[in-house]
Amino acid sequence: MRSWSALVASLAVLSLATPPALGASAPLPRPAHVVVVIEENHTFAQIVGNPHAPFLTALAAHGAAFTNAHGVTHPSLPNYFALFAGLTNTNGDGCPAHAVPADAPNLGSELEAAHLSFVGYAESMPEEDWHGCWAGPYARKHVPWAQFANLPRSASEPFTAFPSNLDRLPTVAFVVPNVDDDMHDGTVAQADAWARRNLGPLVRWADAHDTLVILTMDEGYDSTNSIPIIFAGPMVRPGRYAQRIDHYNVLRTLADMYGLTPPGRAARVAPITDCWRVR
Repeated sequence: MRSWSALVASLAVLSLATPPALGASAPLPRPAHVVVVIEENHTFAQIVGNPHAPFLTALAAHGAAFTNAHGVTHPSLPNYFALFAGLTNTNGDGCPAHAVPADAPNLGSELEAAHLSFVGYAESMPEEDWHGCWAGPYARKHVPWAQFANLPRSASEPFTAFPSNLDRLPTVAFVVPNVDDDMHDGTVAQADAWARRNLGPLVRWADAHDTLVILTMDEGYDSTNSIPIIFAGPMVRPGRYAQRIDHYNVLRTLADMYGLTPPGRAARVAPITDCWRVR
């Protein structure tokens, strides 16, 4: 198997291919694990092909890159709620969030009810199940699961608890870098280096362990709130996909993969069906 560094070097110089027409969409896979990584405040055009983002550009070529993907609103926190629970709040990035019931169904609670597992990992969070608003570069406004009381304490962990033995990953994990590493306060190059360091080994492992890695932004500051969304894993057909999707479609896809009731507005949209390999 080629090393990930060699793969990055070769893919970074390639244009993204249009996926071959394969007729009917393949059924949704049911991965052993899904890891969703959420970055901040950039459009597809600002990341894919950016010379300061060679790793993320290569990741887009390695997987399915959605070129017509969008956040659902502004500012940050409502987009995180949309991705995790299919709803938004009314006070923007306020801490605590308003109009988000603490017992509202969400991806984590639905997985737990189905005897599956969810853990959210937040970089720089001081300790397990911490509910403060800020701690250095940690920002609760990027950590949607901290709002909900219908999850166990163990569902909210610092990123230092991310398993070194990846076989111990939960069914679905969310990972949020801190504001220095997610492009909110830091640079694209800094976030790309963080991704290479932390996602490179994960993506390499995922390819051989039935694991789907999803990278997304919360929002993008252009006229259409465009964002990059990238799916990578052995069940994914690499290429560019032009269907319009948003956070609700991603949540609906994850719910349908595991036979869950789609939370909130995710029940009103379609899952993403055209990027999967026939297996």
